[in-house]
Amino acid sequence: MNIIELTDDEILAVAEPMWTELVRASNDGEYGKFIRNFDYSLTQGLNEVEVGKQFAKSELTRSLSEVYDYLGIIRRGEHVTVLYRVRSTKKEGEWLGRLVLGYDEHDKIKIFGASVF
Repeated sequence: MNIIELTDDEILAVAEPMWTELVRASNDGEYGKFIRNFDYSLTQGLNEVEVGKQFAKSELTRSLSEVYDYLGIIRRGEHVTVLYRVRSTKKEGEWLGRLVLGYDEHDKIKIFGASVF
């Protein structure tokens, strides 16, 4: 199955809880919860120590607001990118949140990329 064939509503039904969980885990600095829905290939490229340093040093990653605006979905290949306008509870301004989703080898929807910039 290819995720790009799903409707926006079907994608958002999966993306929204995953995004909320990422924001909460990032704010709490909980690495295990943060990577829980990551595809295996993504977890292999992450270094727990480096992610922990980012949680510890980055005010933004520890102060993401759970209030965000959905901006749209981009479909490409076997993945979709869900875009969000993100704010901080401590820093002024807005950031772009990106959540890349696709099916893993077991036909489960997993996170293949996530960032705030």
